[in-house]
Amino acid sequence: MSIEVKVPVLPESVTDATVANWHKKPGDTVYRDENLVDLETDKVVLEVPAPVDGVVKEIKQDTGATVTSNELLAVIEEGEVAPPPEEAAEETVAEATDKKTGAPPEPDADAKLSPAVRRMVAQEQLDAGDIDGSGRGGRITKADVIQHMASGGGNRHQERVKMSRLRSRVAERMKQAQNTAAILTSFNEVNLQAVMDIRRKYKQAFIDRHGIKLGLMSFFVKACCEALKKHPIVNASVDGDEIIYHNYMDIGIAVSTERGLMVPILRNAEQMALADIEHQIAEYAQQARDGSIGLDAIQGGTFTITNGGVFGSLVSTPLLNPPQSAILGMHTIKERPVVEEGQIVARPMMYTALSYDHRIIDGKDAVLFLVAVKDALEDPARLLLNL
Repeated sequence: MSIEVKVPVLPESVTDATVANWHKKPGDTVYRDENLVDLETDKVVLEVPAPVDGVVKEIKQDTGATVTSNELLAVIEEGEVAPPPEEAAEETVAEATDKKTGAPPEPDADAKLSPAVRRMVAQEQLDAGDIDGSGRGGRITKADVIQHMASGGGNRHQERVKMSRLRSRVAERMKQAQNTAAILTSFNEVNLQAVMDIRRKYKQAFIDRHGIKLGLMSFFVKACCEALKKHPIVNASVDGDEIIYHNYMDIGIAVSTERGLMVPILRNAEQMALADIEHQIAEYAQQARDGSIGLDAIQGGTFTITNGGVFGSLVSTPLLNPPQSAILGMHTIKERPVVEEGQIVARPMMYTALSYDHRIIDGKDAVLFLVAVKDALEDPARLLLNL
């Protein structure tokens, strides 16, 4: 029996999608719920699972094609198929262990390549076995391939590659922000000694109680929520000639992935505990990087935090995430000399930057917001006492 596989119903804000990558070809066996094809939208990659066991009979849309909701993607001939290869693979590994030295064989280097990296390796005529992988589980990333080539492992040439839909959408939104808003940036610096002391003192107890590390971002999220309560205009947005004030704080956390920048949203962050924030950020970051994050997780938001410090940035001017009116930039922590009670001491210092839409946020509000963030982080008891 022939079964049609169609494009799932896309959300209202998404009009079409691009066929990004087929995982099967005509004649291949496919198992129910196995990912058949990836569809790339402006925001996320959608996986289309096979509805039944069977054999791929036809593929109706080529890679790169633009498709819409309910459009036909492929046809599967339903029928019984051999069991999944996991059991056979386990037996093969066991046999190889017995026949050799007692250690399982090394995985094939190609198994560590994503489709994009595999194409890059093929185009450059490289041996994947010669490339050191820095990704999770030793996976090879595009950066690893570029580094390998820069060290003499490849031939010099140019390549013209069309932007992914996500990269194109990010570029469009960034240009929209510059063209629409009157962007200005104010700076301050924060002494993070008190936060570092708390993290050091309660590091293991926090892990034992909550099952996750106590990071910096949760402190910044809570500090920003407190500052936004005092300066609600920073949490507002512009709609024509009106200002929309939000009585909730949906904080976006910028996450860098191989596909580009994503900004998952912490809904009602003002009501979340530090552990809740850390768990939600970790979950979103993993989903963003493996392409499984949903559209509902990255839509909306009233304020954004971006951390260029993880890449070593000392100071920067972050761009707004429309229609939001402000974004806080975190940066790398450096020990610098500061004066405390007349003594020069070394302290872990971070420059912070607030880019804001000067159409509705005055410089005074921006500066006072940054000061409120600074006060909350330098004296974390304020977060508990709501001061």
